Amino acid sequence: MRVTAVLVAYNRRELLLESLAALAAQTRPVDRLVVVDNASDDGSAEAALEATESWGERARVIQLTDNTGGAGGFAVGIAAAVAEDDTDWVWVMDDDTVPGPEALEGALAAHERYVELGPDDLAVMGSRVVWTDGEDHPMNTPKPKIRASDAERERAAAVGGLEIRSISFVSAFLRAARVRELGLPLAAYFLWNDDFEYSARLLRGARGLYVPGSVVMHKTAKRGSSDADPGPRFFFEVRNKLWVFRRSNALYWWEKVLYSGASVRRWVRTFKASDDRAQLRDCLRRGWREGWTKNPKATHRVLRDAGVPVDIMVSVEKLSKLDRREAKQRDSAARSSSQK
Repeated sequence: MRVTAVLVAYNRRELLLESLAALAAQTRPVDRLVVVDNASDDGSAEAALEATESWGERARVIQLTDNTGGAGGFAVGIAAAVAEDDTDWVWVMDDDTVPGPEALEGALAAHERYVELGPDDLAVMGSRVVWTDGEDHPMNTPKPKIRASDAERERAAAVGGLEIRSISFVSAFLRAARVRELGLPLAAYFLWNDDFEYSARLLRGARGLYVPGSVVMHKTAKRGSSDADPGPRFFFEVRNKLWVFRRSNALYWWEKVLYSGASVRRWVRTFKASDDRAQLRDCLRRGWREGWTKNPKATHRVLRDAGVPVDIMVSVEKLSKLDRREAKQRDSAARSSSQK
């Protein structure tokens, strides 16, 4: 199995260097590394170039001219990773993620044990994410798959894992073949819920495994969930959730009903915990309006003028065709349903 790590960076130079050092120290070496810098102005790109010199041709630093957010950065990095035909897994993370020394080895060992028990149908794996105190990070704690069969639960438990339906991009392992089949994350999301939509899309009709034996540290400023007073980012939470429920085929209809209810409850908690509810109300109003009146642009259009290298843009264009095909199929199905 060949693994390409994708690390997306923006203005966190010291954390980026710590993450790169941890990737270089894996007990099972990473085969390739792609660093995507989202137009940082703190020297992150230059630091990444220096830190990856020892990797030689196995590493590539991509310096974007515009900040495309986490969604755009991961779309670029994943496109670069799967452009190499021999890539089997794409290991994605932010620049504030510090993998433990056995994070990669633990994930691949779990995959090997999983395959011994049945078909090789894993599309996504996720690491255990802890905060700086060693406790599980509530922002990245996965939940069991709703309606997972007994066989799915038992097979996951047999390798020490948990069957999951989605995962954050804080140390997620994406099956390259599945990426080539279903396309890229939607860069138009910019921030928030891009990983939810994308991992759920990859996992629809496939298997996902949470691997506690693969441990990474998420060095956020505070140990808390993302609904703890998000400030202006709440706009992306609202707009992007509506895009997931309206425009994505990642979830089944009954899942959209359940997740919609969960989202409303989450928003209520966010308002209760906020010290600036006026700002949240403005974000809710704008996010609600754009979520209903606009649709996410195709990823290749979002990234067209962001300084993506030509060879990677070719990969982005190719994979974006899959997104456009899925959108046409959704629109066709919606029209057929309305005519009945």
